[in-house]
Amino acid sequence: MKLAFIIDPIHQLDPCHDTSVALMEAAQTLGHEIWITQANLLSVIEGRAWAFLQRVELVPVQLVEGRYLAVNPWYKLGHTSLTALETMDAVFMRTDPPVNDAYLYATYILDYIDQNKTLVVNSPRGIRGANEKMYALQFTDAIPETIVSADKQLIRKFVEAKGATVLKPLGNKAGEGILFLQSGDRNFNSIVELSTLQGRVPVMVQSYLPAAKEGDKRIILLNGEPIGALNRLSSGSDFRNNMATGGTVAPTEITSREYEICSQIAEKLRQDGLMFVGIDVIGGYLTEVNVTSPTGVREIDRLDGTQLGYQVMQWVEQTLKSNKQQ
Repeated sequence: MKLAFIIDPIHQLDPCHDTSVALMEAAQTLGHEIWITQANLLSVIEGRAWAFLQRVELVPVQLVEGRYLAVNPWYKLGHTSLTALETMDAVFMRTDPPVNDAYLYATYILDYIDQNKTLVVNSPRGIRGANEKMYALQFTDAIPETIVSADKQLIRKFVEAKGATVLKPLGNKAGEGILFLQSGDRNFNSIVELSTLQGRVPVMVQSYLPAAKEGDKRIILLNGEPIGALNRLSSGSDFRNNMATGGTVAPTEITSREYEICSQIAEKLRQDGLMFVGIDVIGGYLTEVNVTSPTGVREIDRLDGTQLGYQVMQWVEQTLKSNKQQ
């Protein structure tokens, strides 16, 4: 197979952490060609999506005494060519948020890939329709009590009723801008004004879940099915559990309640073409659905001895084979 990965500049990636690298490594080991590009290198020409693609060869990381080790340099770049993306067997959209104008325009360009010829993971329409905070709201039985608003008085009323809440900007990633907000906070007005840009942009406010002290679980779903999980724990100096904010990771099991949540959302994910997804669960409640560039594969593999990248690539192989037979 020939696979294209739309990623952030490769020199910025961490081969010991980034899921994109884990996926590319797995594909390469299975004998597939790996090509990379960036969102700003996409074009539409004569009604088809094209990209400046560059061949890449990776030196896989090694797991030594519980730690990943990478050589330097860990990749070798080949020639670049302007290529129609429909000549690829699959295209992975793995650019990190924020989902800003440039990101959205890239998904519009990806709409011009003939999906009868090429598998696109995740669907550009699905990514556009699935804000990673808002998407969870449709699963009302799975989420904590939540409002989304730019109105200060509505937010104040909710915070006073719940006592302790978490305020989340709708477009950020990796815990950026998430704030703990409680009733009686003397900074309430400033926090809300700054977060909503003076009432112009809505934010999400959720009941604080005390179980967050025990961790924030990331579960990886492939075609709606959970294939692995890890627990993220705060550093102690920050209430957020995100790895990007200094949180640590620990092995975990997927509970019956979490399997139930996965089952609730699976069919909707498949309908929206969201095949590789990471959900966040705290205390048995779904808090986010990550569809842009979900991470956690490296850590799960290290903790559990799994090879999730291989599972993803084998699913791609089987899906493409099935599509050709139809």
